[in-house]
Amino acid sequence: MNDTTAPLPPDALAHRLTEVYDLVGPLYRRAQRSVEQGLAVDGLSVGVRAVLTLLHRHGPMTVPQMGRAQAISRQFVQRMVNDAAAQDLVESVPNPAHRRSSLIRLTDEGRAAITDVLDREHALLREVGGDLTDTDVATCLRVLGAMLHALDHVDVT
Repeated sequence: MNDTTAPLPPDALAHRLTEVYDLVGPLYRRAQRSVEQGLAVDGLSVGVRAVLTLLHRHGPMTVPQMGRAQAISRQFVQRMVNDAAAQDLVESVPNPAHRRSSLIRLTDEGRAAITDVLDREHALLREVGGDLTDTDVATCLRVLGAMLHALDHVDVT
């Protein structure tokens, strides 16, 4: 009988984590399509939504900070910030910690737009069901966080 609470040996762990990757890919793509359909109503792209969400959750940030947080290139984030600024959803303000790297913050319009998007997504996620517990979700977050951390060395720029 196997002890399911004992840490897995590296080879067994790698095989099990492959199963996680096999689910995460389709989950991400389906969620992205669903988000894109919902965002089309608001005239937002997935990239602009990601910028707005980061600023909503963390407050003003620099473009490089957002790139690191999302593991995407600074150039891509800058394009999304420019798109969001063109729609008056974000604005650039002086950064007291760094003269050359402005802080990006939500405007009132941006805050209202991302609040509407997150409220719609929250309503959808309430329908997940499956008798999931807080422990289940905490374990999922721990596993995905460990997988993400293992890939930190991969250069995204």
